[in-house]
Amino acid sequence: MKGSCHCGAVSFELAQLPKKLVDCNCTICRRHGALWGHVPIETVTITAEEGSTTSYVREPKTLAIKTCKNCGCTTHWESLEADGKVMGVNTRMCEPDDIKDFRIRRFDGLDKWEFID
Repeated sequence: MKGSCHCGAVSFELAQLPKKLVDCNCTICRRHGALWGHVPIETVTITAEEGSTTSYVREPKTLAIKTCKNCGCTTHWESLEADGKVMGVNTRMCEPDDIKDFRIRRFDGLDKWEFID
């Protein structure tokens, strides 16, 4: 599976597909409109020139959300925890046909911190 921001400056390729896609309603995810695919970090290749992304780190400072500086698309997040083994890619950056057959789970990241479907 491959995806890229609108201008193509940031792209990703997955060697392993996510088991599901996650639609989170937390304060940041709902604003980005992201549809996250969580995968082992070692199975993701991010291609971006140095300085082509900006990072947003919110409390409790466990994730860095990466956005293309040129076109503004949020492409992925990286764990800031020392034992971080998973990362999230925004599958909205993929072609619609590539994600159409995945199960989409709704996650309440705003209040309950659990799946709500």
